[in-house]
Amino acid sequence: MSVAKTGPGSPGITLGSDFRSTYATLLILMAAGAYAIGARVLGGLNVTGLTSITPWGVWVVFYIFFVGLSAGAFLLSTLIYVFGMHRFEKIGKEALLVSLISMVVALCFILLDLGRMDRFIYALWFGNATSVLAWEVRFYMLYILLLAVELFYAMRPDLVRLRGEASLRGRLAAALTRNRDNLSPAALERDHRVMRVLGALGIPLAILGVHGGTGTLFAVVKAQPYWNSALFPVLFVVSALVSGTALLMVLHIFRCRRQGRKLDLDLLRGMGALLLGFLALDLMLEFYEYLIGAYRLEAAEWATLTSIFAGRYAWSFWLIQIGLGAIIPVIILARGSRNSAGNLFLAALLVLAGIMAVRFHIVLPPLALPQLPGLPWGHYGPTWVEWVSSLGLMAMGMLLYVAGTNFLPVDGTAEDERSGNNG
Repeated sequence: MSVAKTGPGSPGITLGSDFRSTYATLLILMAAGAYAIGARVLGGLNVTGLTSITPWGVWVVFYIFFVGLSAGAFLLSTLIYVFGMHRFEKIGKEALLVSLISMVVALCFILLDLGRMDRFIYALWFGNATSVLAWEVRFYMLYILLLAVELFYAMRPDLVRLRGEASLRGRLAAALTRNRDNLSPAALERDHRVMRVLGALGIPLAILGVHGGTGTLFAVVKAQPYWNSALFPVLFVVSALVSGTALLMVLHIFRCRRQGRKLDLDLLRGMGALLLGFLALDLMLEFYEYLIGAYRLEAAEWATLTSIFAGRYAWSFWLIQIGLGAIIPVIILARGSRNSAGNLFLAALLVLAGIMAVRFHIVLPPLALPQLPGLPWGHYGPTWVEWVSSLGLMAMGMLLYVAGTNFLPVDGTAEDERSGNNG
């Protein structure tokens, strides 16, 4: 993608070949996904590999994965806007945008999993005060609203400065800042104060209500001993920090490379140090979760753990979750200041693969286990409808990200380049 000056001191966007090819690829993937979703709508759940024994599959896996990405990216943004860690400020607005998009994609995934998608609104109209799911749905709506408002206030000064551009971005900025174009010191201080308040309110919402709440949905299921653990919601929150940080590193490096911008290695290495700390904590909690589960010697939980460690899921556990997703990234990230951008990109990408494997191992092995003696084990294999629709939804999320970073002032790197400071 190329950058051209379209206003005083402001880079505008032109449709270079990289820009067009990115959009074209994502639109093709979305079209394939839309076709698969159409098959899902017409055929119901009969077109999936789901059964009465394994009623949850890849859509639920991706749902909890993207909720974690959202919560993790948001919590990383609070380090900047609430706790004042300004060394990560370049990534702050991007973190809020990624968090918002990830939450939208997560809800699209769980929508596909509903037997009657047309009744999704019933989850808001009706509810039980003792239902974790009823509270969770309302927390999601409040969380999305909070993200949108905080992102607006984070971008507002830059949006005002872009109003004069004779471009689509300038017109969009003018529409978003109508009657909100005050750039006085008092107005800017008010913006920062609002962001601090929203960020502070969002911390318990993200931890207790969003991803911790998603973990609670599993933890309260007494019929599944593997899930029925008080540590499960904590694991979900910590793994969210891991995956959210890794995703931001991957997207930031990808975007800067595509746009030909200089990478801030100090920023990336700082994020790599955070990722290493979060990953170490996550691995420790996982170890104790497995250890205590095994020590309970409960037949159902023991059978689930056996299937993960030495059964049908052993290859993905040892190869992807532990080998590629943990051991190799720890070795790379432990190099610290010696890491190049390529090494950090690889480590973050492998961490995402590892967390994805964690999500698969949370959902599928316990559901394959027969709940009563004599019943068969569940055998679940995702169909093309599930894979292609999932790919289409992820392409939609990526399209929203690419468009957002192109047409909204969320790129701290651009501001630094305009001021002559590349870090």
